[in-house]
Formats: sequence, structure tokens, C-alpha cells
Amino acid sequence: MYQLTKKYPQKRAFITGAGSGLGRELCKELAADKWTIGICDISEKGLTETAELITNAGGKAIPYLMDVADKTAYQTVAENFLEKTGGIDLLVNNAGVGDGSPFEEYGLDNWEWITGINQMGVIYGCHYFIPTMKTQQSGHIINISSIAAVATAPNMSPYNTTKAAVKALSETLYAELKEHGISVSVAMPFFFRTNVLQHARGQHADSKEMGKYMVHGAKQSADAMAKRLLKKAGAGKFHILFPAQAILFFHLKRLFPMSFLKLNAFMSTRKEKLREMAKKQYDKQIQKQNK
Repeated sequence: MYQLTKKYPQKRAFITGAGSGLGRELCKELAADKWTIGICDISEKGLTETAELITNAGGKAIPYLMDVADKTAYQTVAENFLEKTGGIDLLVNNAGVGDGSPFEEYGLDNWEWITGINQMGVIYGCHYFIPTMKTQQSGHIINISSIAAVATAPNMSPYNTTKAAVKALSETLYAELKEHGISVSVAMPFFFRTNVLQHARGQHADSKEMGKYMVHGAKQSADAMAKRLLKKAGAGKFHILFPAQAILFFHLKRLFPMSFLKLNAFMSTRKEKLREMAKKQYDKQIQKQNK
């Protein structure tokens, strides 16, 4: 049983991006503790599959087909969920998309699209659920950022920028909400295997290839990330860093900011070498999965 389950016996959660990847794995973990979970996603098929997994694991699913970038739809969904459950104990702003491209090649329409999902989707979730948490004087918010928020690797400006915004928002909310009995955590993982790139719009071939190698070649699974996230949040951790690379990058950037930036600039000139290394890890991971 997770500590969050013991802390919030009514066990009411709302998780965005629940149709696959990390969102689905979080649902499965909480369902085993018999949570009631509001799940939303843009994939009807993904929602149906996740709802079935929740039910089979012992939880209760309340599915919503929704784009988190649609503030009107989000308001309607939030009100419906709160009406059905009478409150909320855990909000996980997980929905997000990964994308990358050299800055000048990423169109403004794409910027508005990724900002709407990765940044505004988190803001909407907080906006619509925090008032109820304040009334309750309880609740926990987990925002899914990324180590990209501090590592700021080249050719990832859309993703880096939106995830840095999630980090900054989480830090602000931590200070504002503490006196109201509301806890906040921000997850800042390194690459793990998930579907974050499935809707990517960036057309730069090198960026798409590198993204595939880094995400699908990662050693860590979404399942491992979900377990770590819930344990650390239950222990009251604010920054949740996983795996070891995330911890390393976080502290290197904090302690040696200019050296870190210069290293990024240097590595930007070594694209071919980095691609070779990433592909090697990707091939190894694919072989392992196929065994």
C-alpha cells in the first residue's frame, strides 16, 4: 500500500494523459490500492484500455475523452469529476508531448500547440482543482516536468521551455499552498520508455531520429517511473529525480551553471558521435525487449 493511500483514505485521483505510458502505469498502481480515478486522454481506445485495467486491478475508473489544452472542456470535466466524487485527493498533471527541432525550424503554430498541452494543460488542471483542495485543506499535486527543464539540451527548445515552466509553476505553488495543507511534487525524470513522441510535429530528421533513440532506447520503463514517483510523493519529496542521470544533471547545473552550458554548446558540435552512442543503446534495448 502506498503512503498516499494511507494519507488520503477517500482515495480520489485525477490523472491526465492516462491512455498510455506513465499515466496508465500510475493508474494501475493506484487501482491496486482501490482508488477512484478520473482518467483523461485524447485517445478513446487508450482510455477504454486503461479503464479496464483499473477495474481489473480493483479500482474505479471515471473516463473522460479530453484534450488538456481545451480550457472549456477541462472546466466541464473537472466540475463533473468533483460532483461525482465530492472532492479530490491527488491531481497528476501528466499529459504531455515530446518534440524537438532547431529553434528557427519550429513554426509558431507548433509552439502554440506544445505550449497548450505541456504548459497550459498543467495550469488548467491546477486552476480547476486547487480551489476544492483549499476548501478541503488537503490534497497532493504531482506535476510531470522533465530534467530537460534544467538540462536544456540543444534542438529541444519547445520541450525544454514548456517543462521549465512546469518546474517554475510547481515551485511557486509549493510556497503558496503549504499553509493550506496541500502538498506539491514535481517529477523531473531523465528519458524512460514511453509514448511521449507519438504526436511530435518537428520535422527535422536528426532531431526525430535522436528522440527515438533516447526514448525507446532508455533502460528505465514507465512502470518503474510510476512506482518511484508515487513512493517519493508519498514521502513528501518535492523534486522527484529518476534515474541517476537526472540526479547528476540537476546538481551539475545547480553547482556549475556556466560550465554546464558550455558543455551543452560543445556537445552540440558532436552530434554524430552522440547519435552513434544513442543508437547503440537503442539497438541493445530493442534486442533485450525482443528476447
